[in-house]
Amino acid sequence: MAQKSSIRIDLNQFKLHINAPERLNVSLHFNSPSRKFYLSLIALVVHEMKRQGQITSIPLAQHHSVLALLNETVGAGAGSSNKGQLLPRIYRKWKDALPDLEHGPLYRVLGRSKEYEDAVGKSYAFSEEEKDLWANLFEYKGSQEHVRLRFSVDKLGTALDDVVIVYGEDPNLSDSDAWEKYVERLRREAGGKEESIDVQSAGENRIRIQDGPARALLNPRQWVALGLLVGLIVLVSLLLSRHLDLQKHSQKFEASFRDKPSLPLPEKPSIAVLPFANLSGDSMQEYLCDGITEQIITALSRVPEIFVIAGNSTFTYKGKPVMVQQVGEELGVKYILEGSVHRSGDRVRITAQLIEGATGGHVWSDRYDRTISDIFDLQDDITLQVIQSIGMKLTEGEQNAMLGAGTGNLEAYLKVLESLWHFRKWTPEDLVLCRLKAQEATALDPAYAVAWAMVAWSLMLEVHLGYSPSPQEALAEAERVTEKVNYLDANGRVGYYLSSYVHLFRGQYEKALKAIQKAQALNPNGADVTAFHGLLLYHVGRPQDAIGKFDKAIRLNPRPPAWYWHSLGNCYRLKEDYHKAITAYKNALSINPDHFSAWTGITAAYMLAGQEAKARMAAKEVLRIQPEFSLEQYQKTSLHKDQPDRGGIIDELRKAGLK
Repeated sequence: MAQKSSIRIDLNQFKLHINAPERLNVSLHFNSPSRKFYLSLIALVVHEMKRQGQITSIPLAQHHSVLALLNETVGAGAGSSNKGQLLPRIYRKWKDALPDLEHGPLYRVLGRSKEYEDAVGKSYAFSEEEKDLWANLFEYKGSQEHVRLRFSVDKLGTALDDVVIVYGEDPNLSDSDAWEKYVERLRREAGGKEESIDVQSAGENRIRIQDGPARALLNPRQWVALGLLVGLIVLVSLLLSRHLDLQKHSQKFEASFRDKPSLPLPEKPSIAVLPFANLSGDSMQEYLCDGITEQIITALSRVPEIFVIAGNSTFTYKGKPVMVQQVGEELGVKYILEGSVHRSGDRVRITAQLIEGATGGHVWSDRYDRTISDIFDLQDDITLQVIQSIGMKLTEGEQNAMLGAGTGNLEAYLKVLESLWHFRKWTPEDLVLCRLKAQEATALDPAYAVAWAMVAWSLMLEVHLGYSPSPQEALAEAERVTEKVNYLDANGRVGYYLSSYVHLFRGQYEKALKAIQKAQALNPNGADVTAFHGLLLYHVGRPQDAIGKFDKAIRLNPRPPAWYWHSLGNCYRLKEDYHKAITAYKNALSINPDHFSAWTGITAAYMLAGQEAKARMAAKEVLRIQPEFSLEQYQKTSLHKDQPDRGGIIDELRKAGLK
């Protein structure tokens, strides 16, 4: 008698039975052509994982011929089998089905441990935990062009061997034989109808899948020749498709102002931490997910032996389906950490997995069910597990230097996470909210240095961006708060960077440089700290040294904020390399088309490069953003130490038509 398994995929009746003891016991009926197609898709993924001997993601683009067959037979050709349309349709529908078990469009719920006859047409309300389990049973990765699916049986504590595919009347039929028998039957159906199944993209050759009399017309040698011919056609088609994809890719990047160089892997272990997904069903919990991500990045960044990508770059993937290989290639790292957060009241469930970017293979994964009060230990556990998994060992002293939230007050910590969430938006309204949340945190824990630092940062950024109604008062208040931060922050991890910023606005350049050097020593992976060091070097008239800092910062942060590029443009302008300056300014504007400083910089660079017509067009953009622009006021706000440079850019802006 066949052993009863935890998950059974029945391709006779198109039913999926999930029996995870004490967790989930349900049968799902895929009872329409579209739903039958998707159950067959599950079976395909399981078959491929079993063939590979591991629970992993399956790139569906490599199985398009089978997908087209399934679509045209059990799927009743509900949509096009064209590769350019079928894969995106799979992705969209699968993605929309996952979050909600009860109302998902792919199946009908039969019920708990019920026989088929007793449960037909019935359904019941799922608990939030059961919905979460079902969503975790499947993973989808990629985009509409590159779909990868993973049937995540391990999320239910089930081994791959505990999943069986059933087809036909023989209960002892192996999974592979059951799947092959099922596919062979579909091929016969397709051949009997003498219908063509399009297994190529639009404009490519179409292969007719047939059976029966047609096979008798060919001898074995002819079949080999036909196979070679088909293989050659497919190979040429793939190469052509790849060539066209590369052309489109090239055109896309030409339009974005910047070349994208390949990023070689650093010599030391390298990692990118993707934003943890919010599975709570409550958008208000986004700050918690983002905060956990940021805290892990910050802790890892303090380890000199690891190369860590800045959060500014990894957060560009937030809410987007991506392949880990894509992330690894685009950011130039070996490892990717991804995860999810589900908070319900005082309970929080966090899943995390470390993946090797080149192969997509899992290095480490775990799931944590804790109370929210354990959030500090939970973040530390994940960080230490990551470090251990990539083969590194830290002394107890090194661990203490790396970890720590800076407070033991949970409510104060959560307030700071909210403050950070608002701070990242850089709008006038959000900077006010950032400060309010930080002040609430300081009221809960007056010795919380990070909370006080957020108060100062919000004030400084308002001054820098021109949002503050009283800049001098705001700067004075920021300076007082910074002194408090330095008093509370014994190791200087928070205070040095902030102090450098305040010193710059006070014109205290040497003090600013000393502070940023100390900050960088404590945070070797700090992209913003490194870039700010470059900014200071520019302001004291050392553009070549500054360029080296910006190059390093952009490697740590391959998708940087616009100010990196704008500042780099200033450095090249000061070095009289106007072509590179213009390119850098364009990069800033590709990120933020309304970046005022980038428009003023490129206006001056165009004039200096002898491109007056372009300079005058850029000057119009300056006035579009700031209709009341004044050269006199602009000169007063300059932070540059070297007066001739101030005059130089002012003269060029005047020549371009600004007053």
